[in-house]
Amino acid sequence: MNIAANIATALVALLHVWFLVMEMFLWVRPYGRRAFGLTPEFAAASKTLAANQGLYNGFLAAGLIWGLLLGAEGTAIKVFFLVCVIIAGVFGATTVSRRILFVQALPGAIALVLVWQA
Repeated sequence: MNIAANIATALVALLHVWFLVMEMFLWVRPYGRRAFGLTPEFAAASKTLAANQGLYNGFLAAGLIWGLLLGAEGTAIKVFFLVCVIIAGVFGATTVSRRILFVQALPGAIALVLVWQA
């Protein structure tokens, strides 16, 4: 079960690295605008806010990776950052798009259950 927990946690970390890339570097590019359903004008106007959000997603990924690198001693760190991921996903789902619940919160919740069971 520990292997499954670590794989799930690593996948959540990779998702957040991808969110960082999308929000910090691809937000105003055609791929990023298409992924988020943005007009060029809105993307340009909100670029700084998106970059800030991307940075926070990077911190979530860093915390999860830190917990993974610590092995068994990193369980509490993984739990903390997975709970942060879930809270951010639920907040995003209620304020931005329900899709965030499935893209962010659900993978975090699955990983958290696996970490608790490991």
